Amino acid sequence: MAIKIFNSLTRQKETFVPLEEGKVKMYVCGPTVYNYIHIGNARPAIVFDTVRKYLQYREYDVQFVSNFTDVDDKLIRAAKELGEDVPTISQRFIKAYFEDVQALGCHRADEHPTVMENMDSIIDFIAALVEKGYAYESDGDVYYRTRKFEGYGKLSHQSIDELRVGARIDVGEKKADALDFALWKTAKEGEISWDSPWGKGRPGWHIECSAMAKKYLGDTIDIHAGGQDLTFPHHENEIAQSEALTGKPFANYWMHNGYINIDNEKMSKSLNNFVLVHDIIQQYDPQVLRFFLLSVHYRHPINYSEEILANATASLERLKTSYQNLKHRLEASAGLTDSNELWLGKISGLHDQFIREMDDDFNTANAISVLFDLSKEANYYLMEKNTDQSVIQAFMNEFEQLFAVLGLSLETEELLDEDIERMIEERIQARKDRNFQLADEIRDTLKERNIILEDTPQGTRWKRG
Repeated sequence: MAIKIFNSLTRQKETFVPLEEGKVKMYVCGPTVYNYIHIGNARPAIVFDTVRKYLQYREYDVQFVSNFTDVDDKLIRAAKELGEDVPTISQRFIKAYFEDVQALGCHRADEHPTVMENMDSIIDFIAALVEKGYAYESDGDVYYRTRKFEGYGKLSHQSIDELRVGARIDVGEKKADALDFALWKTAKEGEISWDSPWGKGRPGWHIECSAMAKKYLGDTIDIHAGGQDLTFPHHENEIAQSEALTGKPFANYWMHNGYINIDNEKMSKSLNNFVLVHDIIQQYDPQVLRFFLLSVHYRHPINYSEEILANATASLERLKTSYQNLKHRLEASAGLTDSNELWLGKISGLHDQFIREMDDDFNTANAISVLFDLSKEANYYLMEKNTDQSVIQAFMNEFEQLFAVLGLSLETEELLDEDIERMIEERIQARKDRNFQLADEIRDTLKERNIILEDTPQGTRWKRG
């Protein structure tokens, strides 16, 4: 079976054929590290970590690079506000990023390059564009000649004429054409800066990824990925810079994940409705956030709310409970039964279905549906009078394998007695408030954790199932 990827460049699904058989070069645009990451940053981190895991599962050798933007206007503003230097702030939030995404089940990239440590490569890249006539210096700034690159607009599917309508020259800019964009910016007084052929300054945002992708992965890469908001102008500009320099395709497959809405409104800092991962994982199991973000196809928008996250908690718990029930039953099961081949066939069929769904543009939403089918079949099997260890082990192996592909853990924490008592008190209060839906949800959550409630005239009692 072949993997198909929806290529943003061609706007269609294409059979994935890497540049080199069995190997994949993959670059994912990382965050600007001036604060803790929000849920919008978490989505590409989780989505493309899952893509990487699946490609590895399909026995590809994946070379995975994801950068940090550790120099830009936001970091400079943060440094002024906090009275700290830019390197101190960026290093603090790089550390925080690793802590957050590790909690979400993401593995580190093979390389996490930063702008500061690649300044020489960035300057060399800009100088080469100037030499080829694709860039020009203007009073210490360097700009890219957008009109000179014939393919500009091919990723965002916009023509130069369409782009010209919204283009402008901002105060302080010295570019020749409103469509041109900055590759190097002259340093203002007191700003962090580096020496260059054009004087002291720092890179523009777009050039860094072109330079780092070339340095770590070569002139052409297999997959370039990031959030939908990066399609234009960031990724469009990367293509223009890289292909102008090398004369080769920059990336063969472009992948973009959809936006996140918060309570049905687009997440936006101007609306102050963004949610930090650092805060969410203090309240919820980080695995629940990963499960939630994979429960919708990566290209589609996804809506976040406390209620939806609570539902995701219950759904993930249901799958884990199914696995734990198998685990508890394993030792008590006997030898061969007549129905073994039937059940092993069902497990094999579900495995193949999972692969088909993931092969179809990494459809984690449908893959998770397969997990629920696996859970349902496992529950049916455990209802049989006689069960066989080999079948139970096959169910467990399948759970473990598919959960690992999605970066999910099957471990479940044992509820402490005080936690159970607290949840019972919440349920009692919910019933007093006539919030029967919440009361039922608490009861069902406890039941899934093998806690049985009994409402008696003397009050609510509980026991472990």
